Amino acid sequence: MIGTTIEWYDFYLYATASALVFKPLFFPNVSSTAGTLASFATYAAGFGARPIGAVVSGHLGDRLGRKTVLVGALLLMGVATAAIGVLPTYAQAGVAAPALLAALRLIQGLAVGAEWGGAALLSVEHAPPGRRGLFGSFTQLGSPAGMLLATGVFAGTRIGLGSRAFLDYGWRIPFLLSIILVVIGLLVRLRLTDAEVFERLRRDGAQARLPVIEVLRTQPRNVLLTTGLRLSQIALFVLLTTYSLTYLDTVFGKGSQVGLIAVLISSALGFLSTPGWALLSDRVGRRPLYLFGAGAGVFALALFFVAAATGSAIAVVLAIVVGVNIVHDSMYGPQAAWFAELFDVRVRYSGASLGYQIGAVLSGGFAPLIAAALLSIGGGRPWLIVVYFAVLAAITFVSAHVARDTYRDDLGEHV
Repeated sequence: MIGTTIEWYDFYLYATASALVFKPLFFPNVSSTAGTLASFATYAAGFGARPIGAVVSGHLGDRLGRKTVLVGALLLMGVATAAIGVLPTYAQAGVAAPALLAALRLIQGLAVGAEWGGAALLSVEHAPPGRRGLFGSFTQLGSPAGMLLATGVFAGTRIGLGSRAFLDYGWRIPFLLSIILVVIGLLVRLRLTDAEVFERLRRDGAQARLPVIEVLRTQPRNVLLTTGLRLSQIALFVLLTTYSLTYLDTVFGKGSQVGLIAVLISSALGFLSTPGWALLSDRVGRRPLYLFGAGAGVFALALFFVAAATGSAIAVVLAIVVGVNIVHDSMYGPQAAWFAELFDVRVRYSGASLGYQIGAVLSGGFAPLIAAALLSIGGGRPWLIVVYFAVLAAITFVSAHVARDTYRDDLGEHV
């Protein structure tokens, strides 16, 4: 959880900055709409690199072990994030500035593509019987913890320095703080051990020679299903925690803190809702909760736009809390356990990572970009965004209905 929190802190810093500051700093000579699209395009680039990170880390994680890959991922993420904090802006370096920004975002994507699979597998493979959902949720808690930390540092720096100083130099501070966090994360990660189920596989010399190829050859259905299960979950989260910041700036005015406050509150509540839903999945199964989340997600997103239209900050906060903690977390809480359980130990890192990261790039990476474009096409009305999300939710609903519910299965020996 600690290591994953630091990874997500780094990743979400970029998401928050892309919504609030990167447009004037790195894309100043274009229209407001084009600048927003360009800023979210670099954000999407990080998602595009995640499947590559999943392939490389899946191979290494299934061959060498989960711990080794996790240490490397943390180092890679920390270096890229700190480097963003010292980048020149467009005014200082011209077109080289956004090019360097995009390159560092790609490195972030590679790192986070390696992160989740190893952290989820270590948590789930160490879990006692009947508690895999709960143990897996500690990996998932890294996301709200990282979001809370990133948003809190970003908001605190912005409020403390003021808008002018923050745009001049203050936005760099949260990125540079990553150096301290990475050192803490490394001290923790170097003490990790791989679970017995993988150690036994390694002692027997039974690792898959090419695990990514093997999982695509022997379990392609589960890779497709985990990809489908990911689509509406990550899209709902990104739309409510990243795109919402830009959207609410247009509704409440520039400099409004409504979106950041709502995200802070929902992130804090995630410490209860994420393990709560995961614990429930250990008792009733993963599938029922996922079906609920996929079905209710469309209504949750529509509720957010209705709340924003009222101009009430309280209504917006409540809508985001409902959408994230009640609806999104019903899918996110049991996700680590379900994805890990669907694959056997020989190819578990590769299979779980591929489904998770391919779904992320197909949905989460492009969701803010698509939403911004659809808002423009719809003349400022957001209902095309809801229709787009409804398609993703339908795919997730069908995937959850078809996938085997694995909460009572044994993680199993290698085959």
